[in-house]
Amino acid sequence: MTEATLRTAPPDKARVLHWVRNYGVYTGVVLLLAVNTAITPHFLSTENFRTQAVQVAPVVIVALGMALVIGTEGVDLSVGAVMALAASVTALYLGYGLVPALLVVALFAAGAGLVNGVLVAFVGVQPIVATLALMVGGRGLALVLLPQLKDLHDPALATLGSGAVGGIPYLVLIAAALSALVAFTVRRTTFGRRLLAIGDSRAAARLAGLPVRRVLVLVYVVSALLAAVAGVLATARLQASDPTSAGNLMELSAITAVVVGGTPLTGGRVDIGGTVAGAVLVQLLTATLIKHDLPPSWTQIAQAAVIVAAVYAARGRGER
Repeated sequence: MTEATLRTAPPDKARVLHWVRNYGVYTGVVLLLAVNTAITPHFLSTENFRTQAVQVAPVVIVALGMALVIGTEGVDLSVGAVMALAASVTALYLGYGLVPALLVVALFAAGAGLVNGVLVAFVGVQPIVATLALMVGGRGLALVLLPQLKDLHDPALATLGSGAVGGIPYLVLIAAALSALVAFTVRRTTFGRRLLAIGDSRAAARLAGLPVRRVLVLVYVVSALLAAVAGVLATARLQASDPTSAGNLMELSAITAVVVGGTPLTGGRVDIGGTVAGAVLVQLLTATLIKHDLPPSWTQIAQAAVIVAAVYAARGRGER
């Protein structure tokens, strides 16, 4: 439904559509919480909430970067491969200490994002094609660096993966801090305003004298860095590096969280709060199906249905 149709719709229907677009994801989270409270044993336990929060943290972090990219009317399919690359590099350089290993991971991630950004901003390759190439090539490089699963035994990494402050896991605290930082960047900084202007109309942004290419490159670098953070945290949590499965299908989970959370695929708007809620919604949906012994295939079907419903509800929101 277009904005013109929405304006001519009956007042009640227009209000419902507006409400669904802006608050549907939060309602979905509340409904899933209510349903699980009623039918899922031990759902309200502290341990269960801790588990759900730890599992959703990497998805939230990757989705933050994906939201920025989609805000520029792009997409980043390489985030899962960057997570795998981060897992491989962490295992290779952990012997030098956690901090040096993280610095090397950041260099690899920045390089991956730079490749994506240059291809999109300077070469003119479509984002889906540029990032698809790195999605395949990055995963291959991760497997070249570390062909098989490797157990990691490092006290600092173990603390990062399982430590907590006041009962709140480090992974959750990091995800929350990054969410607040990205939200502030989008709403309060020049970079955030330029990002949204480019997503709204790249041609108009260029005519206005904005550094379109520089902003686009930086957006893809930030997305890759956030994916690398998620890869390191997932590796720390498992105390093992497995480039074969690390970040597998993460790009789809991140895109789902962003779209369900209210960021239109047409760019020009980024909803960080909705993105976080979207990631929580996907995690709760997955956990609900698993706890009731449904096979993983049903999880994928349910996630696909959520994407279709979100895109349908969002029609017209991104029209310019």
